[in-house]
This record gives sequence, structure tokens and C-alpha cells, in this order.
Amino acid sequence: MTVEKNGTPLRSFLFTPANHPRRVEKVFEIGADAVILDLEDAVAVSEKGAARQCVVDAFSVRPSNGTKRYVRINSVDTPYCEDDIKATVGPWLDGVVLPKVESRACLDRLEHWLAAAEAAQGMAVGQLDLLPIIETAAGVESAKAIATADSRIRRIAFGGGDYTLDLNYEWHAEETVLAYARARLSHASRLGDLEPPIDTVVLQIRDDERFLQSAGHGKQFGFGGKLCIHPSQVPLTHQIFSPSEAEIAHAQAVVAAFEAAEAAGSASIQLDGYFIDYPIVYKSQRILALADKLENG
Repeated sequence: MTVEKNGTPLRSFLFTPANHPRRVEKVFEIGADAVILDLEDAVAVSEKGAARQCVVDAFSVRPSNGTKRYVRINSVDTPYCEDDIKATVGPWLDGVVLPKVESRACLDRLEHWLAAAEAAQGMAVGQLDLLPIIETAAGVESAKAIATADSRIRRIAFGGGDYTLDLNYEWHAEETVLAYARARLSHASRLGDLEPPIDTVVLQIRDDERFLQSAGHGKQFGFGGKLCIHPSQVPLTHQIFSPSEAEIAHAQAVVAAFEAAEAAGSASIQLDGYFIDYPIVYKSQRILALADKLENG
């Protein structure tokens, strides 16, 4: 589970085209943990310049209702990236999403541009989060170098659409072709001491079952949340990446039983047919801590 420094869990990241005023107007009412106004795939080349001002207007005028505010800029190999940063960075922003990250060099260029933009706005350098999306074969293979770089990134995200396009994979509901990438990103995040990664979008916006299945796969690989492209996917994300009542009850039982056993001098017990030792207890404690953060903020 992704957790900000203030303790607020982030599970859902909802994309919205920056140049669609009606969608932008409603996006803070959806209940997503974070909103990403998009300047990349969702915006035509002819609209990219004007869309930058839409980001500033939306984030600086409308109340966020506690939702984190991100902008997805264009990738570093385009002529738009640096200008995207110069035009949109300001105190109204919580972070920047960088697509198609394939190397530490990508991060270095962004760090330089972000630091200059923050300084120009009178902000503390390093204040803004940088969320890289890994979505190519090169990016997946470089995930460890990206996650362990000396940078401001707190987590990485996975883009399954571009990833399967890059490799000419067939992306079916069982998502077996995504397993390698998910494993690489979760390992890299752990090695870099980052928050758990954020899982890929699901393109079938009217197929809730497929979305839940995909989110479940991501959770199995240790991901902490999901990128969303439709408002209906936000509550589904929260459903999967929040502890259920049954999970909470089981975790409470594990912790209570183990504490009693430990007080009696034992560090391994059985509970309802399950063997319980320290790793299982630590996992249960993690579940309870997350539930508490979601309940109390």
C-alpha cells in the first residue's frame, strides 16, 4: 500500500484529460486518492500548449477535497516535456507523472528540470513527487536502476498497454504476460526502499469483473494501488487494496493469539489449522496498520 509521509494511503490514481473542462470539473468529486490531469496520450498535439494552462487553472482554483494532484507530462524524448514542467509546476501541484521511463538518465533530466521549476516558483527543491511509469521492455529491465536511483521518486507505476504493445504480447484477462514485469517492479521497489508500486490500467471500462481480477493480480504481486481511467474503477480499486472485514478479523486473531503465546515463552503456534510465526504476525500487523490509517487518516 502506498502511503504518503502524512500517513494518507494512496490506492487509486484517476486519469482525466487536462483539456476536457467538464471531466476536470467533476474529477474531485469521484473520491479518488489522487487525480492525474493528462497532457500526454489523452491530448492531441494541437491542444498540448493550451492544456497546460488547464492544469494550472484546475488545480489552483478548485478545492482538492483531500485528493492529491498530479499532472502527467509528455516523455523526455518529446519536444513538449520541459515546457510541460515549466508551465504546470507550482504550489497547486503534489506531483508529476513521467511516462515511458527507461533509464536513470530519464530521471536525471526530469530532476534537473523539476528543481529549476520549483526554485522559480519559490518552492522547496524536491517538494514534488515524481512518479515514473514503467511501460516498455527496456524500462522493465532497468527497473532496479530506476528504483534505486538517488532521486525524489517515492514509488513507480506499471503501464500494461504500452508494455504489451512494445513486446507484441496478447493481453488477456488472466494477465499471465504481465507477471514478469510485475515481479520485476515489485522487487525493484523493495530494493529501492520505495512504497509498493502502482498497477496498470485496465482498458475495458465496462467490465468490472476484469478490473477486479486485474487488481487482484496486482495485489498478489505486492502492488499497493491501481491506475484508473474511469470513475467507476475507483471504488473497485479501494475494494481490492483495502483490508476486508474478514482480513482484519483474522489479523486481529493472529496478533492476539501470538502475543499470548509469546508471553508464555513460545514463538510459534497454530491457529485454525494455520502455522503462525513471526513473518505471519508481521504481515497481520501490517494489515491492521493499514486499516487504521484508512479509518483514521
